[in-house]
Amino acid sequence: MPLIVHHLNVSQSERIPWLCEELSIPYTLKTYRRDPVLAPPEYKALHPSETSPIIQDGEGDALITIAESGACMEYIAHRYGKGALFLPPTHPDYAQFLYWWHWANGTFQPAMLLNAMVGRMGVPDDNPRIVMGRERMNMMLRALNERVKKNKWLAGEDFTVADIMLVFSLTTMRYFFQYSLKEYEGVVGYLERIGKREAYQRAMAKSDPGMEPALGADPPSKPFGAQLPSK
Repeated sequence: MPLIVHHLNVSQSERIPWLCEELSIPYTLKTYRRDPVLAPPEYKALHPSETSPIIQDGEGDALITIAESGACMEYIAHRYGKGALFLPPTHPDYAQFLYWWHWANGTFQPAMLLNAMVGRMGVPDDNPRIVMGRERMNMMLRALNERVKKNKWLAGEDFTVADIMLVFSLTTMRYFFQYSLKEYEGVVGYLERIGKREAYQRAMAKSDPGMEPALGADPPSKPFGAQLPSK
């Protein structure tokens, strides 16, 4: 049985088919509609985490099931891609790669989620928690902006899994929590470069056909529900 990528529509599991396309790794893509917002029962049954992404590899007693973006990406890149898109410790940009690889899902995305969720609780804009969250988001976006203004990719000249990990938070997540990138020209330029990658185009067309990738400065004009496939 080939590698199976279980993709929940309009979710961070889009990272996994993108990685497979970048590495030209054969895989079977199984997509799941939300029910109506969260994952359907058949998706939740795949792994105790009940979250996306989820991959499976092998068969019978040797079948393995893995969740978590980082774990799935490391498994695929090292098991099938000979470590491609991961920089070795001997690479001059290894430290930068390591930092941004962990920053994307360990710092940026959680902070964005927390900030957005608190904002939706009806707390006044001048509440200290709201102010602190907004300032932290701006600080992180400024740091990212400087990095990608001066470098083609997060690790420098080499495209890596750090870029694949980050992009969901800058694009598809904006269908859930809208924010503008108008003040961050470096980030907008970075997303333009991402959008030109053929592997990204193929992965998004397969994962979420009909959904327009949110690669511009403005957040998506359509609400989240408009991106869900009709039954």
